[in-house]
Amino acid sequence: MKKLIFTLSALGLLNASQSAQAQASSVTVYGVIDMSLVYTSKVGAGNNSRVSVDSGDAMASRIGFRGREELGGGLAAIFQLENGFSADDGAMATPGTLFDRKSVVGLSGHLGTLTIGRQTDYLEEIGLQYSSFQIFGGGGVRAGHFNSLDRLTGARTSNSLRFDTADMGGFTGSLFYGFGEVAGKTSAGQAFGVGANYKNGNAGIGAAYYQSKLAADTPPSNAGDTDLKTFTLGASYQAGPAKLFAAWSQVRRPTQQPLAASGLVAITTATRANVFDVGVDYALDAKLHLLGSVIHDRADLSRANGGATRGHTTQFNVGVDYFFSKRTDLYAMASRQSASDVLNPGVISAAYSSAPADDSSQNVLRIGLRHKF
Repeated sequence: MKKLIFTLSALGLLNASQSAQAQASSVTVYGVIDMSLVYTSKVGAGNNSRVSVDSGDAMASRIGFRGREELGGGLAAIFQLENGFSADDGAMATPGTLFDRKSVVGLSGHLGTLTIGRQTDYLEEIGLQYSSFQIFGGGGVRAGHFNSLDRLTGARTSNSLRFDTADMGGFTGSLFYGFGEVAGKTSAGQAFGVGANYKNGNAGIGAAYYQSKLAADTPPSNAGDTDLKTFTLGASYQAGPAKLFAAWSQVRRPTQQPLAASGLVAITTATRANVFDVGVDYALDAKLHLLGSVIHDRADLSRANGGATRGHTTQFNVGVDYFFSKRTDLYAMASRQSASDVLNPGVISAAYSSAPADDSSQNVLRIGLRHKF
């Protein structure tokens, strides 16, 4: 009898230990599938209209794996792997790169979280809280934000370290470093970032800075020369059912040489740009939201042979978003992008892939369904 009692007690302790271990570690599979029917008024050399089925215009379609193991004393090991894909055809968002959106491992504790790998810097957090990115999606506002050179819609740096502080009375901070990994020249390909945010009740304010250096010689510039400097200041205020937000970004391209062409050029050839983004998310009730924003991009162009030295783009966005549940919503959005003295980058833009051939205005209508799991 005593042996039986001992055996049952041992099995009970073993089961309890296994249960505790199971609770101490976890792996979560998550993702987003976002598909929309899109009408674009002017695309390509003939400025012809186009109807398409797009993936990820409001929120990038993705699948990810997130894990955590409690190590004791408030310390935990964490990892996150995230792949972007095109839901309309099943293709990888970045051919040849499996976890293009995020691939990190790290430690999290009372002081904060350290992650190592491929990841975004703190500018994405600023964009998600204080810019049109949060309501119209990266695909729908990337072009208006200097074709994402201000990094608010999520730009990745490989071989990087990122440390985010724990929340300290509403204040959080972040430090970022990217290794260039070029033998013999540590500065080649380097990246640096810093950011901070403060929330107090209905109000929030944040700022972030990022700079990167050339990884290889691009005459007359040399490896290690600073190629990009970008800074953003953003704020928001929840006024009853309306969230009001605004952000200002300044982007500098120190290695950009004077342009030989005197006609229309891509706005991303500018030496400096200021981006202004203001908007509102108005909740009529728990399910129905009315959306609106304006994005104005003002760029300085350095010319060698004459031509306009200042270019502008302005994008107006309106929309309605209906939430069937916390995970599924149906949206309709309309945008108009106009350009002056630069090529119109297009609303749904990835390196001008869906843009007019000149500075004609472009109208885009989107009706989409988004599901998060």
